[in-house]
Amino acid sequence: MKKVALVTGSAKGLGAEIIRKFASNGYNVIINYNESYDAAKELEKEIKNNYNVETMCIKANITVDSEIDNMISLIRNKFDNIDVLVNNAAISNDSLIDEKNRESFLKIIDVNLISAFIVTTKVKKIMNKGSIINISSTNSLDTYYPYSIDYDASKAGLNSITHNFAKEYAPNIRVNAIACGWIDTDMNKNMDPEFRRSEENKSLLKRFANPSEIANVVYFVASDEASYLNNEIIRVDGGYNG
Repeated sequence: MKKVALVTGSAKGLGAEIIRKFASNGYNVIINYNESYDAAKELEKEIKNNYNVETMCIKANITVDSEIDNMISLIRNKFDNIDVLVNNAAISNDSLIDEKNRESFLKIIDVNLISAFIVTTKVKKIMNKGSIINISSTNSLDTYYPYSIDYDASKAGLNSITHNFAKEYAPNIRVNAIACGWIDTDMNKNMDPEFRRSEENKSLLKRFANPSEIANVVYFVASDEASYLNNEIIRVDGGYNG
């Protein structure tokens, strides 16, 4: 029986690349999206055409509990269980600290941290054994940016719940986080060239990661080959040299 992987926020970008990686390794995959309908359906079509796996494409706003419940119910009805959960969905709001307010700060925390907590607790009900991976950031560790203070805080919180979930769900469910550095996605395509060069120079590899390079690490951490890896925040940033 094929294993099942759910990746939140997986219509495009890193999430889509993670979906491709699991599908290429024989996992049935669930694509979760909120607003990116066209991209999600295109990815679903791609998976069906290229891999001998089953796929689901589910619209669910992960800040709404009832929509998460509906997504879990649909997955249970089709697959009965989930073997891998990747909490990937996240947003950012880069702006000056003085321009931020309670509402904007809470929105980042809600999507990036609270929703990962809620999705995890609900998925646990149909996961007896498996792996949970939270997509964190080096912003949670030591690459702080005042204009993303809310994002940085949300990812630091994600690291914290990673440790607590690992303790709570052991020994049958492993919980880890991947602290990513810069990734070459559409989110960064309009970045100021001078700023990008300065950030690339902070990596020993002098470049941003390709999404597939992060997806490879996510897949390994979820796989049985990493069966003794648990309760870790794994840094993947090309070697920080800032």
